[in-house]
Amino acid sequence: MSARPQPRPGVMQIDAYVPGKSKAAGVAKVYKLSSNETPLGPSPTAAEAIRTFDHLELYPDGAATRLREAIAARYGLDPNRIICGAGSDELLALITHAYVGPGDEGIFTEHGFLVYRIAILAAGGTPVVAPEKDLRTDVDAILSRVTDKTRIVFLANPNNPTGTYIPFDEVKRLHAGLPPHVVLVLDAAYAEYVRRNDYESGLELVATSENVVMTRTFSKIYGLANLRLGWMVAPAHITDAVNRIRGPFNVSGPAMAAGIAAIQDEAHLAKAVEHNERWLAWLTREIAALGLKVTPSVGNFLLIHFPQEEGLTAKDADAFLSSRGLILRRIDAYGLPHALRLTVGDEEANGLVVAALRDFMGGKNA
Repeated sequence: MSARPQPRPGVMQIDAYVPGKSKAAGVAKVYKLSSNETPLGPSPTAAEAIRTFDHLELYPDGAATRLREAIAARYGLDPNRIICGAGSDELLALITHAYVGPGDEGIFTEHGFLVYRIAILAAGGTPVVAPEKDLRTDVDAILSRVTDKTRIVFLANPNNPTGTYIPFDEVKRLHAGLPPHVVLVLDAAYAEYVRRNDYESGLELVATSENVVMTRTFSKIYGLANLRLGWMVAPAHITDAVNRIRGPFNVSGPAMAAGIAAIQDEAHLAKAVEHNERWLAWLTREIAALGLKVTPSVGNFLLIHFPQEEGLTAKDADAFLSSRGLILRRIDAYGLPHALRLTVGDEEANGLVVAALRDFMGGKNA
């Protein structure tokens, strides 16, 4: 017997999630472009809902009834098939704990969200990685890795950190190729940003299937990252299972109030979409003109690839940009050590990033 408590198998295999940095030493003003936060901030009505929230001494509604009803009204859903959580991260973990155990396998793509691996290992399962093709999900690669031990498949669409997506026809092909007992989780954290005719978040598939779950978040386009708020929609039997292991008061009252206000403020949402559409295209064009490869993105961020030559690497660029107060995301943990992820910022931040990269590529960092 060990002389001290030991974690369950799999726990010590987890590399703890490290968020994007938010500080730069010796810089007066910092532009945090590392966490895909919206530069517009939350809806004014959502901010007001937090300011005026009362009765902090009372427990919140453990069922998040009014928030679920607001989400259902927005998307035409059955509120009984919705679960709210402390960010979509919590919901991803709960789904995994409900369906994965020791000896089971969970599949995600090569550059998929790090939380998938963490959730699978924490549940005692075995992570299985499907290679991507040109930084895009390869449906055939996923299907070829399905075994009789597979219990869950995660698909981030659009994917973070690549910004790529697969059309809905491909999502349906993936679903059709999975055994009916395997849960397909569609992580649509960036769905509101996508402007492609062949894209759908997955609501239709959830409504017509018994093994598909979709997760969403208020952290990105709605600007409520600090409140930790997300939601999922699933078949009734899956919501029943997840609710049995969900904490009874996992969403705070202020978060619910802000979420209701945010999802009802369609004007603010449209403003955020318009801002992103304009500046995503501008940043892609301007950065590519500097001789840097940019992966086409449908989210609110870009993947910028740097040369592997001394003085011009992603690590060198990160240090140079940080010295100017521009904080991008190192993504070595995603298997992309030669790239940085850039969140679309406000007009000032976007201009400063392009100017700094121009100086960097021009050799002024020497």
